[in-house]
Formats: sequence, structure tokens, C-alpha cells
Amino acid sequence: MEALPLLVLVAGSAAVAGAARRTPVPAPLLLVAAGLLVSYLPGVPQYELDPHIVLPLLLPPLLYTAGVESSYLDLRANWRPVLLLSVGYVLFATLVVGWAVHLLVPGLPLTAALVLGAVIAPPDAVAATAIARRVGLPSRITTILQGESLVNDATAITAYKVALAAAVGEGASWGEGIGEFALAAVGGVGVGLVLMVPMHWLRTHLREALLQNTLSLLIPFVAYAAAEEVHASGVLAVVVVAVCLGHRSWQVDFATRLQEAAVWRMVAFVLESAVFALIGLQLPVVLRDLGEYEGVRALWYAVAVFLIVVATRFVWVYPATYLPRMLSRRIRERETDTGWTRPLIVGWAGMRGVVSLAIAFSIPLTVDNGDDFPARNLVLFLTFTTVIGTLVVQGLSLPALIGWLKLPRRDVRADTLAEAQAQSEASTAAQRRLDGLLADEGNSLPPPLADRLRAVLERRRNSVWERLGAVDATTGESADDTYRRFAREMIAAEREVFVRLRDERRIDDEMLRTLLRRLDLEEAAAYREEEV
Repeated sequence: MEALPLLVLVAGSAAVAGAARRTPVPAPLLLVAAGLLVSYLPGVPQYELDPHIVLPLLLPPLLYTAGVESSYLDLRANWRPVLLLSVGYVLFATLVVGWAVHLLVPGLPLTAALVLGAVIAPPDAVAATAIARRVGLPSRITTILQGESLVNDATAITAYKVALAAAVGEGASWGEGIGEFALAAVGGVGVGLVLMVPMHWLRTHLREALLQNTLSLLIPFVAYAAAEEVHASGVLAVVVVAVCLGHRSWQVDFATRLQEAAVWRMVAFVLESAVFALIGLQLPVVLRDLGEYEGVRALWYAVAVFLIVVATRFVWVYPATYLPRMLSRRIRERETDTGWTRPLIVGWAGMRGVVSLAIAFSIPLTVDNGDDFPARNLVLFLTFTTVIGTLVVQGLSLPALIGWLKLPRRDVRADTLAEAQAQSEASTAAQRRLDGLLADEGNSLPPPLADRLRAVLERRRNSVWERLGAVDATTGESADDTYRRFAREMIAAEREVFVRLRDERRIDDEMLRTLLRRLDLEEAAAYREEEV
């Protein structure tokens, strides 16, 4: 792809994603809609998904950001529903959807239909978790959806490889398929665990924040490439490395964490925006050369496959939720009753995404004997319509469904109270450490500086409690809000003076940058507190 169309794609998708923040429509859905509309405008270049770019270059960083931000402890606590969805459901959907499409489309070989089943089996959690967080879903549902998305791509890609081998004539027995799946799974996890050790050691021993962040940007690509090199799952390798490093990120230098958070937030925003815009832009490509499947016939197949995909997820989700509870007394005692509403949300949050399209575009044009791949263009079309259908129908209706079910939201006051109690315990420990240091005769600190440390500590201790207090009747602010506003105003006044002194040539630009960086760090700290 030439440079200018790529720049237009990135800039345009970022602009649409930014505009989506001012609307009630989730950004992924608005981006897909914009891509659909733009794809037929005169002069718009053709953006065709290249699986050799999407899978090794776009998927690893997206998986890495999701893995680092996930909770190892929450995933471990919910390992059973996560595995049932990410492995069990994907394999179930591959077989059921493939068999149903084989019966639906006359003359479509079962092997080609199973390829389609594997392609559209994995839900894309970028859209689901984005909507879940926006509407405030219970944390356990969000964890399950996010955990499913971290692993299901590996299952789907492996199932696709097995089905494709049978479709092109290479042959693949059940034993070979199971063996390939085991190699991909065990190998991917193994590569991730092996790489995690040196990566974490480097992150904790490199003292230069720029080098540490350069390493951070390389980690997902290294993990993916290393696993694929030994025919293991690159997806699982990236996920394992990301979850492990995220769990131990507190051991990394604070400057690295600050830069890393900003860098990966930008990378994720750009990639997610471009990916969903690309989905919409694929319409002209998939409509090309449908041949005998054009018109009403193709539309009927698209609606039928969409309904089959949606129904298949519910057929799996409800038994997978209730059967383990029925068969295991320990599960019943450990887990509270889920009711029927939470499985409904998990079942409806099965939106498909760019991974399905990327896998579909990797289907070869011909089979081993030189003949055309059976109904390849129809497979591409049905993949596209399923992705669009799930994003639009399920994505748009999911917030309304959640509101109608009136699921319990996160208790903000309870979260703030827990935060305040945690901060109080931490501040008490810090106070003891400070008193011990001051009592040591080998340490010398002037009383004003010691008092300043105590004041900073007391400020942190009280700031969370103040959020629970009453607000000012005039400004509508809590005492903590007013404190942060005053701090920002004071910093702004200092910044103006520094710039004026530079303009008067009383300080140079190098000194100005040093002084402004100091103020920026203080303002960033206040901003992060406000975000919380």
C-alpha cells in the first residue's frame, strides 16, 4: 500500500473514533459504518486486507495491550468459563456452523463449509469489551469476555488450518488435527512462559526508560514470531507474555510505566480505529466476482448464516453455564447463582471482527489439483456479512439490552471506600518507614523537608476520603476537586512565567524544557488522580 492512502486511513479512522466519543454510538460501530459509506466514494483507493499484515503485525500489539490490561487473578478465578468459551465454543461453532452451511448451500463441500465455520467462530472482544466498559457491565462478565478473546483466536486459527488442509486436498485425520491443536496450544504457552523470564528481567534491569519502552514495543512481535517459527500458536505466546508481564508490572521503574502507558494507549487507539475502519472498507472487495451467488440468493445465505451463528452461541453458552453447576457440588458452593441474565449478555456479546476477515482473505485461490477453491468468494462474502451483522445488530442493541435487564452496576461508592481503606493502610506503612528513617542517626534531613514529606503523605491519605464527602453548594466540587483545580491554576501561572522569561532571553530553551517537564509531571499526577 502506498504511503498517502495509509496516512489517510489512519488519520480518517482516528478522526471518526474521536468524534464517536461525543456520541452515544460505540466507536467500533461508527468506524465500520464510516468505512462502509466511504468505500463507494469516488477516488477512494481500494483497501484490501492482507492476512500477512493483519495477523503478524496488527494482531500481536492488540492482543498485548488487552493482555497487559487484564487481571491474571481474575482470569485464574474464571478459568473454567473462559476456556469453555475460548476453546469449547469455538470448536463447537466451527462444526455446527460448518455443517449447517454445508446443508444450506447446494454443492458446497463439507470441508469448505468447515473452513467458513472456523473463520467466523471466534468473537472479537475489542468491540464487546469496549461496549461492556462503556455501559458498566459487572466486572466478572467483562473478565470472561476479555479472557475469551485472548485465547479464542488461537483456537480458531488452528481449527482453520486443519479444515483448510482437508479442503485443499492435503488430508487431515482427526488424530492429526488433535495433534496440531495440542502442539499449537502447548507450544504457544511454553514459548510465552520461556520468553516471559528474560523479558521481565530486562524490563527490571534496564535503567533507561526509552530502552525499556522500545523493548515493550518489540515484545508482542518477538513472542508471536518465535512461536510461529516452531509451529506453535503465536497468539497464545503473546497472551501469556502479556498477562505475566502485566501482573508483575509493579516491579518496573516508574518512569517506564508512565511512558509505557501513554505509548500503548496511543498504539491501541490507532490500531483499533484503523482495524474497524478496514472492516467497512472491504465491501467492494467481497462483492466482487460473487458469480452465481449474487443477488437475493446471496442475501438469503447471509441472513441464514448470521442467525445460525447467533443461535449457536446461545446453544453453547447456557449449557456451559449450568451443566458444571449441576454436576459439581464444589462449583455450586463456590459460585453464586448466575440466573439467566448474565448468560444472555455473554451470548449476545458475540460480535465478530477483523481476525475473521483476515483469516478469510488468507484462503488460497486454488486447491492442490489446480482447481479453484470451492465457493471462495461466497465464503468471503458470508464472513463479511456475519462480521457486519454481529457488529451492527448485536453491537447497537447490547447497551439497550443491558439497560433493560437492569444488571447491577459497579458500586462507585463501595469502590471508593475500598480505595480509601487501601490508601490508609499504605500510608500507615509509609509513615512507619519515614519515622524509622528519620530516627536513624545516619540520615540527616532538615525539619521543613521532613514536614513536607509528612504533608504529602497526609494529602494522599485524605484525598480519597474527600471524594466520599459532601460537595460545595456553589461550585459542585468536593474539597479534593477544588484542591486539584487550584493546583492546575498554580501550575499554569508558573508555566506562563517560565515562557515569559524565555522570551525575554533570561533563560534559554533547554532550561525552559527542563522546568516545563517538572511542571508537566506534577500536572500529570493531578490528572491521573482526577481520572480515577
